[in-house]
Amino acid sequence: MSADDELVLVLCTVPDEAAARKLATGLVDARLAACVNAIPGLTSVYRWQGNVEIDSEIQLLIKTRRGRFDELAAWIKANHPYDVPEIIAVAAERVSDDYLAWVLKQTS
Repeated sequence: MSADDELVLVLCTVPDEAAARKLATGLVDARLAACVNAIPGLTSVYRWQGNVEIDSEIQLLIKTRRGRFDELAAWIKANHPYDVPEIIAVAAERVSDDYLAWVLKQTS
């Protein structure tokens, strides 16, 4: 298996359910992601333009292959409501063979 076929989990926060559905559906439709989980109830504390902000957000967990990351990140940047969206890829240390095969098939 090549490094491009390794599974990565991409983290991305969104402000609301509408943005979560738009991004999740778009990523899966474009085969940039095999699956996107939207987890509501997140509180984010961060500094933005000199102020400390506290906002409710939804965390997206995006499952894809390493080789699709650049295209996925570009798609998120083009479709995300934030000026600087969170786009963080975390390598999966271990993945079941069946699940990895499914992710690879869905992101082909």
